[in-house]
Amino acid sequence: MSSSKISEVKNLIISDKVVIFSKTTCPYCKLAKEVFDKLKEKYTVVELDKRDDGDEIQSILGDITGAKTVPRVFVKGNCVGGGSDVKSLFENGKLQTLVAA
Repeated sequence: MSSSKISEVKNLIISDKVVIFSKTTCPYCKLAKEVFDKLKEKYTVVELDKRDDGDEIQSILGDITGAKTVPRVFVKGNCVGGGSDVKSLFENGKLQTLVAA
């Protein structure tokens, strides 16, 4: 893994309030996007299966977050987990607080 690729991933993470690293065919990725759509919260999606460097980015996300699974969802630069985590945070009201704060 190149340090420039790691820097690129870190810059992507902080490029928007909400950033979702996703794959187009993943049901948990779809779930995460639907939660932010319900919140009417704008987000940036990085579709890893549409990028030549998607596997490398996913590996870097694994190093950064401790999990390689998608989606990897970031709010204000902090990883909040995957699809089920986002849904749970939404249902208990914590996600709304995170995006509003």
